Amino acid sequence: MIKTADHLYLQVADNIEQLIEKEVMKIGEKLPSVRMLSKQQGISLSTAFQAYYHLEAKGLIESRPKSGYYIKFNSRRMPAMPSASAPVRKSCEVTVSEMVLQVFHQYRGTGIMDFSIAMPPATVLPAAKMAKAVTHALRTLPDYGVGYEPLQGNATLRQQIARLSLSWGAAFTGDDIITTNGCMDALTLSLSASTKPGDTIAIESPAYHGSMQLAESLGLKVLELPMHPVHGVDLAYLDKAIPKHKIKACLFVTNFNNPLGTCMAEKDKKKLVDIIVKHDIALIEDDIYGDLYFGKQRPVNCKTFDKLGHVILCSSISKSLAPGYRVGWAIPGRYKDKMLRIKHNHSLATASITQAAVGHFLEIGRYEFHLRNLRKILHTQCLRYTQAINEYFPESTKVSRPLGGCVLWVELEDHINTFELFQQALKHQITFCPGRIFSLQNKYNNCLRISFGTPFSKQVEDSLKTLGKLIRKMS
Repeated sequence: MIKTADHLYLQVADNIEQLIEKEVMKIGEKLPSVRMLSKQQGISLSTAFQAYYHLEAKGLIESRPKSGYYIKFNSRRMPAMPSASAPVRKSCEVTVSEMVLQVFHQYRGTGIMDFSIAMPPATVLPAAKMAKAVTHALRTLPDYGVGYEPLQGNATLRQQIARLSLSWGAAFTGDDIITTNGCMDALTLSLSASTKPGDTIAIESPAYHGSMQLAESLGLKVLELPMHPVHGVDLAYLDKAIPKHKIKACLFVTNFNNPLGTCMAEKDKKKLVDIIVKHDIALIEDDIYGDLYFGKQRPVNCKTFDKLGHVILCSSISKSLAPGYRVGWAIPGRYKDKMLRIKHNHSLATASITQAAVGHFLEIGRYEFHLRNLRKILHTQCLRYTQAINEYFPESTKVSRPLGGCVLWVELEDHINTFELFQQALKHQITFCPGRIFSLQNKYNNCLRISFGTPFSKQVEDSLKTLGKLIRKMS
């Protein structure tokens, strides 16, 4: 009998989910009635209903009229994992800007089923509460926030970000942090402080297209590193590549990589920091998805193991709280003074009101409460999207299994060109990210990235079903 009152229905649901995953309870098998579950677990009928509703929302069980609840799905029915990426021979310059422009900026409007944007929609973000935080900022900031913030950023916000670092095993102070205009600004400052035009940086492959565009704008060359869909970057390859290619910095998403969703193991993060220190170069760690984990605790960062300041951690609230507020930050280590000089030259200061609003929201403890709900929503949607892809796409389809974040990486048969698929899908008011934009090489033409940020619905299911039909026609 379960005695803990807090989130009782989640405990019951988790126990049933484990039995389903271990196939103690098999697909098609009928579950105990709500009344029977109530008696077995010593819980109320309401709690029993909530447990079943939770499992039904995840797509693991289904309700059959006048019959009860039945097991519908388990992880053994998951499609195969995508292939590991292969090494490349040399660094390259960016070549995919026009394709990125078509995907993200030319096809926007009402009626579009948009699987291309890697973030939750406004409907699951606390917009009203953030509006109250803005009002509070206007009331409390000197001169209603029309003046400049200090160069390093809003003091309350920096203090609250330092408190967040406790969740991933670190203990920073507000003085260790620089606020920025979103995560891309933090990455820009970090690369500018650790490299110069003509230098080579290492990135993952596949990699976030924005990282490659940023490298292009800074005049940098990029070497793509082989990636395993579960373990992440090939560290042995990296260790040899740094002196061979004269790499000056690495730019990695170690927690829930975009687009593969890979989360590097803790031991590998330690090993990565050792490699960076050994070669005396910078590691720029993009941790924008770190708070969106599906497990029981937040994964640590490479910055957790950084004793000498080689790691520059960058993040923001753009994927978790308020994308439009453009509030980000960096923990720059030994690059702090240089980054502050560059920030002063480029932007002088960051926005007063949005920084103060986010700082206040974090200070009153609402952020973690919001994250708990958001993580549950995203995990459920990840499962539902994967199930739909498994059902409607060809049997040969391979799909990533992210443990956090909000994107799936889908690998189709070699002859399928997903940019051509993208153009066909547009005729049906559907967009996604073709795999080609995640590499500087002529790679991943048969892959696509699908965001599961939008809550699963009939429109989402119908759109995935349509994509499946279009793929079959191309086979």
